[in-house]
Amino acid sequence: MKPRFKPYRGPSGGWGSAYSVGNILLRERAPLTGAMALLRQNRPISGFACVSCAWAKPHPSKPLAFCENGAKATAWETTSLRCTPEFFAQHRLSELRNWSDYDLEQQGRLTHPMRWDAGSDRYLPVSWDEAIAEIGAELKALDDPDQAVFYASGRASLEASYLWQLLARRFGTNNLPDSSNMCHESTSVALPESIGVPVGTVTLNDFAKTDGILIFGHNTSSNSPRLLHDLEAARGRDAPILTFNPLRERGLERFTDPQSPTQMLSGHSIVVSTHYHQVAIGGDVAAIAGICKALLALDDEALASGQPSVLDRVFIEQHTQGFEAFEQAVRAYAWADLERRSGLTRGAMEGAAKVYAGCQRVIAIYGMGLTQHRHGVTNIQMLVNLLLMRGNLGKEGAGICPVRGHSNVQGQRTVGITEKVAQVPVERLREQFAFEVPAEDGVSTVDACEGIIAGRIRAFLSLGGNFVRAAPDSHRLEPAWSKLRLTVQIVTKLNRSALVHGEKAYILPCLGRTEMDRQASGLQYHTTEDSTACIRAWQGVVKPAGELLRSEPAIIAALAKATLPDNPLMNWDAWVADYGLIREAIAGSYPEIFHDFNTRMLEPGGFHRPLGASQRQWATDSGRANFVVPKTLAMNDDVEPDPERRDVLNLMTIRSNDQFNTTVYGYNDRFRGVRGTRSVILMHRNDMTRLGLNEGDQVQASTAVDDGVPRSVGPLRVTPHDIPEGCCAAYYPECNALLPLWHHEEKAKVPAAKSIPVTLRRLIAMAQTR
Repeated sequence: MKPRFKPYRGPSGGWGSAYSVGNILLRERAPLTGAMALLRQNRPISGFACVSCAWAKPHPSKPLAFCENGAKATAWETTSLRCTPEFFAQHRLSELRNWSDYDLEQQGRLTHPMRWDAGSDRYLPVSWDEAIAEIGAELKALDDPDQAVFYASGRASLEASYLWQLLARRFGTNNLPDSSNMCHESTSVALPESIGVPVGTVTLNDFAKTDGILIFGHNTSSNSPRLLHDLEAARGRDAPILTFNPLRERGLERFTDPQSPTQMLSGHSIVVSTHYHQVAIGGDVAAIAGICKALLALDDEALASGQPSVLDRVFIEQHTQGFEAFEQAVRAYAWADLERRSGLTRGAMEGAAKVYAGCQRVIAIYGMGLTQHRHGVTNIQMLVNLLLMRGNLGKEGAGICPVRGHSNVQGQRTVGITEKVAQVPVERLREQFAFEVPAEDGVSTVDACEGIIAGRIRAFLSLGGNFVRAAPDSHRLEPAWSKLRLTVQIVTKLNRSALVHGEKAYILPCLGRTEMDRQASGLQYHTTEDSTACIRAWQGVVKPAGELLRSEPAIIAALAKATLPDNPLMNWDAWVADYGLIREAIAGSYPEIFHDFNTRMLEPGGFHRPLGASQRQWATDSGRANFVVPKTLAMNDDVEPDPERRDVLNLMTIRSNDQFNTTVYGYNDRFRGVRGTRSVILMHRNDMTRLGLNEGDQVQASTAVDDGVPRSVGPLRVTPHDIPEGCCAAYYPECNALLPLWHHEEKAKVPAAKSIPVTLRRLIAMAQTR
């Protein structure tokens, strides 16, 4: 396909969305199977949970309970294409490593367990018994259990995730990094310090009662499109929506509901954001500080004129700590500094404060635009501070709402996928299974990468995901990966992580979430937890893609039996035969959340885990919600460029409309007007002119940090876009090579992918492509 570039002027959703869904069903050669599956998508109990994002599922569900990206994920998984041993017989891995992510996954569903053969550089079929026995032998041969890493993507169910962490901990390690380490670990650190819970405080019911919404750093139209329905409903009640984002994302501007015949036939679209503020990359904390400063000024005026306080002073006095220090710090900020850091004018921040002050129940939504910075924790805590000032926590229609990425990434943390021992029910696991949980914390994603590069990690087992492609500093990581002794990929499709492998490498193909999982006791339920902490039961509806596929719980149990000493309290065979027994074990480990699990999971709408902050019960050290004073307004001070370096731009990595995480469904990012390529860099026209670049020029992007390691990506096509001056954007994961491993969130170690200083070197000039 020849690349084309044309600004997109239409709304999100609409006929473009409908066409995109139909197109991928045909491309995956699953027009009937995929379409029938979509009718059961997000249908509780008798259907399956979306494989894509973690946004909440309404109850009762809508006639069509899926969005464009959710439909793409289902088509991608229910494809009729198959990646068989015959495919691997035709291609060496050295050849396949030159293929694109899209072309690899487009080979279809994996059908057989495979083992890498060094002599032929090919994957050859292997029996399940052989593969499991050999993996178990390799694990037992390690000098130290901490030489092994048990990674988990956010796809696995609560049942599989619980077994995975049990396998790792009984093996002797807490090395359980997961995809949360790459995105929302900042949330897991920030919120407990501020309000005593590690997740958001709102439910879908709150969205029906809110009268104001703040959105920070989240591309709703591409990452959680079903959320647009809740925003549409809020706009129908005239609730203002204030968006703060460097890019003007089309889904946060206008939306046509594809499930509304009236809107589709009339071409009508709604305005999503009533106010759209294009903050500079890394400027969110300054923008929030400016709103807080303006709010204090409004409060001063109100009190001086005898009007009610703008702040909720009763709430602040009864439920919070640290307001005086926070107020003093905010009042001391100079408007000039706030404007320079945020990229917004004083008037914009004052206007936002006035709109916020006019609302009584406000929800603050945020995504990775806040979390993936050096001080991402501070970003989130500043947003909490803003909510606390007006008592917008612990009441209906208000609260904090982190929008998670992968469909069960929040849930797997709830059942023990964590490297932090303090978050593990150590005593209960000892009582249940008579073993000692290792006392030392395990490795996070960043730690695991450092350990692999240094040679400390010898085995890497991955429960889903595409770790090699998703991780930062890829040009350093990939060569080190081949020095691992053992790599195991439990996956549904071929990806780069299976091709960049260790001395011993295995592919273990598993069932997808859309597929029926039939074990000895019959068809099994799986459970997941969404972004609003709601837990529900689901069942697959599609015939498995191959006779040899095994469920994730079955694969984990087999690995455990081959690796761990016998323990009658860990009946792996019984757990696989009946997942209800796994849920009973989960309830034993986490009774406050999962008591009566097998009954409550079938309740209409599922059940919510208890969240004290939503009831104004604060499980913090102070016993109150805490105002936290930011240490700095510079969100990425470890790479802050010299102000005299006018050639340095601030790069954020982004996802396209045609991908989910590392999975690329196609090359059409229609909302940004980019078709047929992902090798682009989006820039402000003023920066292009200033740097002597023209549209269509090819450039090499290099990290503007001198740490002795050259990092570059290219060629990238220079493409003008509506983005603040001094900022630029390019696609993830292609630009991961630009992200230094050490450039991560200070406390949470989330890679700071939303702020990478780069310089551009012109390669060749090309005629403008239209």
